[in-house]
Amino acid sequence: MSHANARLTVHGRRLLVARVLDDRRPVSHVAKELGVSRQCAHRWVRRFREAGLEGLADRSSRPHRMPGKTSPGREQAVLAARARHRVGPARLAPLTGVPARTVSRILARHRVPPLSWLDPVTGAVIRAARSTAHRYEHSDPGDLVHLDVKKLGRIPDGGGWRADPEQSRANHRTGRAGVASTTSTQPSTTTPGSPTPRSTPMRKGRPQPGS
Repeated sequence: MSHANARLTVHGRRLLVARVLDDRRPVSHVAKELGVSRQCAHRWVRRFREAGLEGLADRSSRPHRMPGKTSPGREQAVLAARARHRVGPARLAPLTGVPARTVSRILARHRVPPLSWLDPVTGAVIRAARSTAHRYEHSDPGDLVHLDVKKLGRIPDGGGWRADPEQSRANHRTGRAGVASTTSTQPSTTTPGSPTPRSTPMRKGRPQPGS
């Protein structure tokens, strides 16, 4: 699979090579048709001649040699110092001779738990954090949805003032709004782990105009 900024996909590179090698067409003409430079077209033709179809795939941008890479022995020394002293990267740096930022990358690479998850006495993982092994969640959104019902207000007979303004004003004039009323409920959905909405207690009696 080509990277996000590539002008040609693997299929486009095969098409370029076929037009140049099989159809014997000039590289500059084929490059112009496919919207790439002549240097780019020559590169894919050269790679195809050297490695075949495998040469048309994207190569890793990782360098072949990394002289400054931390050796496995130093990484193991950092891990041993962390397990023995149970301190952060800033204090491990002078103990191991490795920069603190490199210590952080080593710990993250080996999935070492944060100090807040460990027992300060024994060093055992107690996960004293919000992230726990048993979480009330699902892998895909919408797997499990709760339906909660909460009271919103007291609506008189015939609907509220938006549904029937005349009836609402008549109820207010006669005082029937506080006597003959129904409870309106509004469903709301929440996802697992989110707080459940609470119902707000409503005062009994006549609602205020415009409510």
